[in-house]
Amino acid sequence: MTDAAAASPAPALGSPEQDLHAQDLRYMQLALALGRRGLGRTWPNPAVGAVVVKDGVIVGRGWTQPGGRPHAETEALKRAGKDAKGATLYVTLEPCSHHGKTPPCVDAIIKAGIARVVSALEDVNPQVAGQGYARLRERGIAVETGLGAEEAARDHAGHSWRMREGRPQALQLDPMAAAGRPDQHSRLVRIGPTRTPGDANAALRRLPPRLRNSALPRGSCRPD
Repeated sequence: MTDAAAASPAPALGSPEQDLHAQDLRYMQLALALGRRGLGRTWPNPAVGAVVVKDGVIVGRGWTQPGGRPHAETEALKRAGKDAKGATLYVTLEPCSHHGKTPPCVDAIIKAGIARVVSALEDVNPQVAGQGYARLRERGIAVETGLGAEEAARDHAGHSWRMREGRPQALQLDPMAAAGRPDQHSRLVRIGPTRTPGDANAALRRLPPRLRNSALPRGSCRPD
């Protein structure tokens, strides 16, 4: 959230501020759910979700498309059309501010006339890293950050790791262990038990989408 919002007291029960926070949270949850539709399919770009809301009505939704383009923000703005003017954009990651294979998302946001942006997480990509927020604020757009940050950080963990370390996350697979959930600290993923290469391949396909594009160290998954 913004510095001013962080310093202010919690809104009173039933107050307009609390109602707005509840609405913001609901729309951010939708943006996070939309972003997860692209997990495992958008490399080399992160799987972002975006929602455009005007006067309490959702007028546009989008998520990063397979192959990483179009981006979530431009998809949502395209669906919103003229209704984007004066609306609020909810997005799970800071909008890009640099020219890649597509123009910056911040330019599309500014051109559409968005009045307010609620973003879950700052992008650690050094080509963005707060510059997207700065560009929007320079054009008079209200920017609030941090809502849904914990969930967004999990969803974008692979992207953030690659930006910081210059390589994909590495996973160790334990094919003989009982099925379980990925451990966030050791990155050990339990996918078994498996008895044949075919069983192992099927188990790998059952991995959560956010893990499917991670690197598998040589020899870390082999028949017993």
